[in-house]
Amino acid sequence: MLEEILMAGFGGQGILSTGQLLANAGMMEDKHVAWIPSYGPEMRGGTANCGVSISDQPISSPLVTEPTTLIVMTRPALEKFGKAVVPGGRILINSSLVDQDIDRDDVLVMKIPANKIAEEIGNPRVANNIILGAVLELTGIVKIESVVESLKKVLPPRRHNMIPANQEALERGAALAKELK
Repeated sequence: MLEEILMAGFGGQGILSTGQLLANAGMMEDKHVAWIPSYGPEMRGGTANCGVSISDQPISSPLVTEPTTLIVMTRPALEKFGKAVVPGGRILINSSLVDQDIDRDDVLVMKIPANKIAEEIGNPRVANNIILGAVLELTGIVKIESVVESLKKVLPPRRHNMIPANQEALERGAALAKELK
């Protein structure tokens, strides 16, 4: 099974680190993985996106041009990539920041108030992992435990104190997806 996930938003929202987490978790589970980051020259506040491909088979191209899953953290990201998702795919929207509706009926659309839930957790920086948790529940591509273990590699040691909040974010997102499925 090949899952191609595109994540998009602004720099500083954790888009690239979320992609790294997912890619590392895939490698920990002995899957074939490709991770391609892309960001505008502005960095924080500029555009950022990354594609992650995870498969049980070798991956022929690392580029994610027709994602099976799209995570959008901002309205410009939805406008740019919303039509690229393959029919039968999924679009997960951070509804705390994106109020636009999707005019497609051939994809699953899930609106998640990620920023609001992150505030409830007490750390606004974990919004990205709330949506990632939902993706993990919907796709089963890797286990939450593998992503939590991956946090130890992706986060610098001085940020390891954020692992419990990130784990809670992943679990809250997964629970929300289970509820909304």
